[in-house]
Amino acid sequence: MDNVRVTVRAAAVALLVGGLWGGASLHAAKENPAVGSISPERVADYVHAILEADRTIYTTHIVNRMQEKGIVAATEHWEQDNALPLPAQFLQQSGRLVAESGRGIRYRLIGFSPIYQRNAPATEFERKALEVLRRQPEQPVTGVVSSGKKQYFQAIYADRAVSSACVTCHNGHPLSPKQDFRLNDVMGGIAITIPLD
Repeated sequence: MDNVRVTVRAAAVALLVGGLWGGASLHAAKENPAVGSISPERVADYVHAILEADRTIYTTHIVNRMQEKGIVAATEHWEQDNALPLPAQFLQQSGRLVAESGRGIRYRLIGFSPIYQRNAPATEFERKALEVLRRQPEQPVTGVVSSGKKQYFQAIYADRAVSSACVTCHNGHPLSPKQDFRLNDVMGGIAITIPLD
C-alpha cells in the first residue's frame, strides 16, 4: 500500500511537470502565439516547491509524529524493519520513480559528505554548486549541462537538516564522514535536472 502511495505521488509530480514543461508551450502557442513557454528555471522552482512541501509534511506530520507516539519509527532499512523510510530515502525513492516515468526529468539528493557514494556530486557542476550553496544557500545554483548530445537545465537547491531525524541519522551512522550536523545546517543539495530538447 505504501509503495502504491509513493508511486501515485511520483506519477502526479511527473504529470504536473510534463504538463508544465511540455503542454504549457503547446497550449499557449495555440491560444496566443505571443505567449512563450515556461522557462526551465520556473519549472525547477515549481518542482522544488512540491518536493519541499511533500518532504516537510512527510517529516513533520508522519515520521516525527509516528515516532513521538511510539507507533512506528523511520529507519534506514525500513523495508526489512517494517518501518517508515527516512525523509531522505522518501525523496530518493520518489526521484527514482519520476526518472522511470520516461519524461526525462530527474531529481536527487547530493551531499557534501554523503553516507553513500551514490549520493555524492556526479559532475564538476554539482561539486561547484555545493560549494556555492555552502556559502550562499538562499538561491539555487543553475546552469546548462550536457550528457552525450543532449543538453539539460540543472538547478541545485540547498538541502537543510529540516528535522532531528536528518541530524540523528547522519551523526549516528557508522559510514557518515561528518557526524556533527545540527538542525537547519545545509547538508548538501537537491539536484533537479530537466531536458532542454
